Amino acid sequence: MSQSEPVRVSIMGKEYQIACPPEERADLFASASLIDERMRELRDGGRIVGAERIAVMVALNLAHEMLECRQQKAGADTSGSSERLVALADRIEKSLGSSR
Repeated sequence: MSQSEPVRVSIMGKEYQIACPPEERADLFASASLIDERMRELRDGGRIVGAERIAVMVALNLAHEMLECRQQKAGADTSGSSERLVALADRIEKSLGSSR
């Protein structure tokens, strides 16, 4: 594995410096771009205010998508965890909405 080097990425107009091996840079930039896109979509939708809250919702949505992909790949019937994650995301979204 190569030595990590600092790389700058921008998410919602804010720069972050991340240590990353050269061979993983493309994936880091793609990940940052996806997160930036999703956070801007939520912000522009106007339902959630605050970068931290938006980041939490994006993280939950991406985790949910990842779990769905794992389940489809495995072919296992583990929809219970997916349903729990959706319910958790709904509870967090309602909680964040009521605290505005």
